[in-house]
Amino acid sequence: MTRIAICGANGKMGKNVFACADEREDCTVIAGIDIYTKQYADFPIVETPAQLPEKPDVIIDFSNPASLDGLLDYCLSTGTPLVIASTGYSDEQIQQIKDASAQIPVFFTFNMSLGINLLVNLAKKAAAVLGDRFDIEIVEKHHNQKIDAPSGTAIMLANAVNEVFNDTKHCVYDRHSQRKKREKSEIGMHSIRGGTIVGEHDVIFAGNDEVITLSHSAASKRVFAEGSVNAAVFLKDQPAGMYDMQMMLAD
Repeated sequence: MTRIAICGANGKMGKNVFACADEREDCTVIAGIDIYTKQYADFPIVETPAQLPEKPDVIIDFSNPASLDGLLDYCLSTGTPLVIASTGYSDEQIQQIKDASAQIPVFFTFNMSLGINLLVNLAKKAAAVLGDRFDIEIVEKHHNQKIDAPSGTAIMLANAVNEVFNDTKHCVYDRHSQRKKREKSEIGMHSIRGGTIVGEHDVIFAGNDEVITLSHSAASKRVFAEGSVNAAVFLKDQPAGMYDMQMMLAD
């Protein structure tokens, strides 16, 4: 039995994580962390990790980057594995996460969806086959409340494709500020924000007289919650290190 604490417990994703865990027999939610401490289930919700009434087996974080320092302090001092499912981290914060993984198990990915991680593999395969003969553009769409842009998933897709080219390509986010032809080394990144779009990602390979588009669309936040619970159960008994969805699927 994996005993889970949810950071961001009163948010939409936190409540989805609880709903997913509540349907399973191999895990249970024992506590929540949130600045809003109103209870909606039979577990306590506290404001900070330090106030947790008991040590969980794993913490799932679906809050925001501002919570990172407190989470890492708690997890490092108690040896608690951490599933990080939030996005919008700075380069410095990502380095903090990597440093922490030398001492505790950390599961860190820009997207918890199984389908998105399949899309990553398909995009890498397409890039390897098509090579520099095709221009690569990534379009991501999210709801109008999302703060960070481009999405962490779009960045993950761009980085995965760039690996195929030995990191020789660079991302271009804003073409309206410069008037020149597109360079072959570009990966175009485009963000759309509107309505209640949960999450859509397209990887476009545009060549001479043909276009190949790889797409993923999430109909609800449930897919990300389920992925995070799977990650927590997987992470519980792992040694210190950095883990991601690809490693879990290969396990």
